[in-house]
Amino acid sequence: MTSGLDFGHLPVLKDAVLSLTASASARLIVDCTTGLGGHSEALLQAAPQAKLIGLDVDSRNLAMAAERLAAFADRAEWLQANFAELPAVLAARGGARADVVVADLGVSSNQIADPTKGLSFTVDAPLDMRLDDRLKTTAADLVNTLSEGELSDLLYFQSQERHSRRISKRICQARRQGRINSTVYLARLVAAALGENPESHGGRIHPATRTFMALRMAVNRETQSLSALLAGLPASLAPGGRVAIISFHSVEDRLVKEDFRARAKSGEYRLITRKPVIAENAERDANPRSRSAKLRVAEFVNSSL
Repeated sequence: MTSGLDFGHLPVLKDAVLSLTASASARLIVDCTTGLGGHSEALLQAAPQAKLIGLDVDSRNLAMAAERLAAFADRAEWLQANFAELPAVLAARGGARADVVVADLGVSSNQIADPTKGLSFTVDAPLDMRLDDRLKTTAADLVNTLSEGELSDLLYFQSQERHSRRISKRICQARRQGRINSTVYLARLVAAALGENPESHGGRIHPATRTFMALRMAVNRETQSLSALLAGLPASLAPGGRVAIISFHSVEDRLVKEDFRARAKSGEYRLITRKPVIAENAERDANPRSRSAKLRVAEFVNSSL
């Protein structure tokens, strides 16, 4: 059996996810964001009778997870799909309802390191940012075609970039000289808009971090997909089924928190976590990605609503 460290992969908040969702009696588990399979592996081990459907928009990661977890081939099915498609995926499988649904909304380290995806501002690469190869619009398309106001709104509402107007103005000035296609060039434009040197930010957050995050979220329609997942969960969970969602920034966490609380108030859900679960110091030290992770878990109660 493989370990959670294969491929350099450390699934965030794995122990917390297991303790708050795992049940030996579970029959169907859905990992909405398979990634390299860390959470899938742990959930399959904890529920020896369960079948798992692993979804991911990244076909390459999905193939790697399937290879890594080949020992579970008789109990796992891997499918390239956005988690917004969860109700349709289950409907196509006889309308089954899941006992456990898990979604880790973060981007994996290997995706950031992959120059073909254009997610990093430290390596010069095409300004793409598509995690799903079925998508058509790239980050370069957005940067080069949105109006200054539209680009400013995108940066502000997707990533809370408080300097969105200055950044969008600088981008629009630069693109008059030619199309912006490079990750490093965009990062330098952002740094210039903020009056910072991108090469000497030291231990501080890189000035282009929020801009890149906002563009990635827009390209991959992450906020819309999360809203669709939240809306479709009650029709996807079995009574007593639990959903665990790990978010990495305030926009996503707010959507999850407000949805869970509203459904708990209506009697549809029971909140398993009143406050988000965060990583303990040991995990934060071992896996820096976990430092901003917040886990919320709810249980589906009322199937009549």
